[in-house]
Amino acid sequence: MNRGLQGRYVQTAASGERVRAFVPAPLPPHPPIEWTPDLRGRFDQALVAIGRLDGVAMRISDTSIFLYSYIRKEAVLSSMIEGTQSSLSDLLLYEMEQVPGVPLADVGEVSNYVVALTHGLERLDKGFPLSLRLLREIHGVLLATGRGSAQTPGEFRRSQNWIGGTRPGNAAFVPPPPTNVHDCMAKLELFLHDEPEPTPVLLKAALAHVQFETIHPFLDGNGRLGRLLITLLLCEQNVLRQPMLYLSLYFKTHRQSYYELLDRVRLHGDWEAWLSFFADAVITTASQAVETVLQLTELVEKDRGRISAFGRAAVSTAEVHRALQERPIATSGWLGQQTRLTPLTVNRSLRLLEQAGIVREMTGRRRNRVFSYRDYMDILSRGTELP
Repeated sequence: MNRGLQGRYVQTAASGERVRAFVPAPLPPHPPIEWTPDLRGRFDQALVAIGRLDGVAMRISDTSIFLYSYIRKEAVLSSMIEGTQSSLSDLLLYEMEQVPGVPLADVGEVSNYVVALTHGLERLDKGFPLSLRLLREIHGVLLATGRGSAQTPGEFRRSQNWIGGTRPGNAAFVPPPPTNVHDCMAKLELFLHDEPEPTPVLLKAALAHVQFETIHPFLDGNGRLGRLLITLLLCEQNVLRQPMLYLSLYFKTHRQSYYELLDRVRLHGDWEAWLSFFADAVITTASQAVETVLQLTELVEKDRGRISAFGRAAVSTAEVHRALQERPIATSGWLGQQTRLTPLTVNRSLRLLEQAGIVREMTGRRRNRVFSYRDYMDILSRGTELP
């Protein structure tokens, strides 16, 4: 539907230039969303896909083991969209302080994302509402260190920003002036809390993401936090019991369409085209996540069967194997701490796993060696490969 401009332009100054900044109209859209049979069907499929993902996640014997690595995969993907050059292996090595010459600024930013996401989920789990205060808290953690640390972490911007282009005058998009940011965000918060009217959760996540990206309330980190907002909403409303749906890979793969659809919403009010894209993103991403869980589960069960044939060493080796599911890249020292096995026992187990082709040693050193659960990492890393 063509609703026309979804807001208004105002004159503002940025870097010594006079430019037109866009101030979005508050949500929900007017007139309301036109639910064609096709769009309704896509949203129904998206909800079914989320339900299947949630069901598969609940069948994992120890979800926390899987989530450790899965959340880090999302951190890599979301940060990659912003231009970081850090792989999942880089992040896991960084967290063990075993960095093989990777860009510390990049991998540090990805690590901040993990901490920020964890902080947000823990706050929601304790009953704190998804609010402007929580978004500022998460942003403060996200930009606590690294290249964005000078961009007023945790505070709405007090200066004009712009998207694309080399200067405000040739920017692809200029968000609201700083004097309008708080009012725009306050109205977005009301929408999140079902004012002026209740909105179904998946629709709310789709609309709120566009509105957040349009307001661009912070000087840096808006893209990452805007994508995170989707997952936080679904978790807060118990549509997802585990934080396993992240749309970053889909947005990264279809980046051009993503930006074009955001512009179509702002300029023409074509929310339906965006919602169709969003539903497809959810369906594809949830299905991929289910496939990843099933493949990892099958791999773990197969390797457990092989380990059971190790004789007297099977019990201790199975403990090391279980620890590697949580951290598929790990040192023998960490594995010893995690399993409370002696260094001799851990190294014997690793030698057996290496001989069986289940793990591989990554450094070639005699000391401070690092081991990778090879096939587990291959499955988990799909889509995060550096260009």
